[in-house]
Amino acid sequence: MSDTSENLPADDSSRARCWALIPCAGSGSRAGLDRPKQYQVLAGKPMVLHTLAAFATVSRVTGILVVLAPGDSFLSNRQSDYWVADCGGATRAETVANGLKFLLQKGAAGNDWVLVHDAARCLVTPAQINVLIDACEIDLVGGLLAHPLADTLKCAVDDRVTETLQRHDKWLAQTPQMFRIDMLMHALSQAGAEVTDESSAVESIGLRPLLVRGSAQNFKVTYPEDVALAHLLLQARSVGIHDSDNPVTTVRKGP
Repeated sequence: MSDTSENLPADDSSRARCWALIPCAGSGSRAGLDRPKQYQVLAGKPMVLHTLAAFATVSRVTGILVVLAPGDSFLSNRQSDYWVADCGGATRAETVANGLKFLLQKGAAGNDWVLVHDAARCLVTPAQINVLIDACEIDLVGGLLAHPLADTLKCAVDDRVTETLQRHDKWLAQTPQMFRIDMLMHALSQAGAEVTDESSAVESIGLRPLLVRGSAQNFKVTYPEDVALAHLLLQARSVGIHDSDNPVTTVRKGP
């Protein structure tokens, strides 16, 4: 394990701001759609706009950045309170790293917090975002929304079970994932382009992010059946039917 003590931020959470970074450069091919899934219309508007609306109502978020694929102009003509940058990379890690550089150019500080959130997790709520900020802003490392695994977990080779894993200590990683900008930039540079989420990058430099219990409804729209379910849930919310957010539950893991 590498020595990461120099990467731990000072305890100055009262001065650090929070920014949101929404990677939005994926093709969404697994959803079987004729357009990137983040632009699929659900409950009257593109999926990504539901995502952005949740962050826009969180007053502690100083600014929101959406990172698009080069040449993507989908959001360019929309009146908005967020920045759009078409500096997305070939992988999620590259897209996030490019977005972090953009935030620094726009005046963010290296010791500020960034909340990285999947554009296709369009069911996230302001309450869940605030729960994450409350839990992480006093933490030395930062953390992520996650949900305890409820199903039995199997390992397989050639579609046949090779092992059943214990699930009592398994969590499904969600987003937002909240870390200091400088720390996350350093972690991404060390972890490489293939890392699939920000927590994994931070773990790779020897730190242990905080798990903050999210909601089963904060799922990532990935497959065709997810599109239909998200549509129904967003419609239900539009007429005042909401899921009850889980109470704040964290699993603390020291640095």
